[in-house]
Amino acid sequence: MNQAPASATDKTAVPQSPGKASLLERLFKLSERQSSVRQEIIAGVTTFLTMAYIIFVNPNIMAAAGMDKGAVFTATCLAAAIGCLIMGLYANYPFALAPGMGLNAFFSFVVVGEMGYSWQVALGAVFISGVVFLLLSIFKVRQWIIDSIPMSLRQALAAGVGLFLAIIALKSAGIVVASPATLVTLGDMTSSDAILAALSFFLITALAFRRMLGAVMIGILVTTAISLVMGKVQYAGLVSAPPSMAATFMQLDIAGAFEVGMISVIFAFLFVDLFDTAGTLLSTADRAKLLDKEGKLPGMGKALMADSSASAVGSLLGSSTTTTYVESTAGVAAGGRTGLTAVVCAGLFLLALFFSPLVGMVPAYATAGALMYVAVLMTSGLSSIDWDDITEAAPAVIAAVMMPLSFSIANGIALGFIAYAVIKTLSGRSRDVSISVYLLAALFIAKFVFF
Repeated sequence: MNQAPASATDKTAVPQSPGKASLLERLFKLSERQSSVRQEIIAGVTTFLTMAYIIFVNPNIMAAAGMDKGAVFTATCLAAAIGCLIMGLYANYPFALAPGMGLNAFFSFVVVGEMGYSWQVALGAVFISGVVFLLLSIFKVRQWIIDSIPMSLRQALAAGVGLFLAIIALKSAGIVVASPATLVTLGDMTSSDAILAALSFFLITALAFRRMLGAVMIGILVTTAISLVMGKVQYAGLVSAPPSMAATFMQLDIAGAFEVGMISVIFAFLFVDLFDTAGTLLSTADRAKLLDKEGKLPGMGKALMADSSASAVGSLLGSSTTTTYVESTAGVAAGGRTGLTAVVCAGLFLLALFFSPLVGMVPAYATAGALMYVAVLMTSGLSSIDWDDITEAAPAVIAAVMMPLSFSIANGIALGFIAYAVIKTLSGRSRDVSISVYLLAALFIAKFVFF
């Protein structure tokens, strides 16, 4: 629930000196946004608790690419903190950023695991996509791209990433395994890993339904505690100095990312970040009543530039694409209206740097439950597709389904665009297809034929 702005006589408000209050007022325009320091602090803490699971999940996923888990943990916290600071101080919006779910799995399991590129090259692709996103924002091309892509494909993209996360979660927990006869089949559901992964998912879902703050993080920690009691993990302490980031810092290979085969990968990083960020910004801003009369977000360009620059910086540190989190809606619901919310969240990510031993104890099956929960949330986008129009629904389903079945977000995007252009044209509805969609469809066809 939104909280009323703290008045000068509000005894619960955080005391501020005149100079300090005026500085915060100048930076964040608290009065103009009808907020207070106390309200923003509460919102920042709320946002952090709902998205802090990323500090447990991201190191596990990136470690699958051969990256040092401790270094990735440090990079994750720093990338999130820097992204939040840029969003808060530059754009002055209560949106928090961190390495995105879905693209981190695509990074490790597809670009590195399936395609055979090094994680250094994959980081180079993340950097390039971030720079391209930044340029699109600076030259205001982003809105043209967003408007020219059909809404059904945008919704399918998010849903497909969710389904991709689901198969990653089920595979890592041993619930779904390979089969020579049927490609995939049910694994050993009596194994402790599968049972604990399922428990993690059930607990997170139930706590989320009960609107428990930090439901995902609680589910991961409870599952880890049970594993500790069972002797499946070893206690390593709770607090220590942050792990060295030397193994990942500035290790990206930008030149290697310019290989022709990486074009679709860069497209995938760019498109998912672009549409996911735009959708998250608008939906969260609407909840915070920050949209203007035309339903647009004033200064959206700054917010997009904050997101894109955070991705580029994150790749330098050693993390996958950094993006705006939909969990920011929790902070907005708690009263967040200004960039101070994001700044508070940044401070908490920096504090989290000292809890690396705890993160190191979290097993993969504990985070599998979190991945599955996020997958459920992301697939909800399918409900917005116009199912009465088969020329809209069919390409959307192809895009969403092919991401997990081809084990590639890039392939799902490509096949979705091709299907949309071909189906619309054969149906006599070529006017529904923008020039950019035809162009992208042609490029994707060329990729499949020649590369």
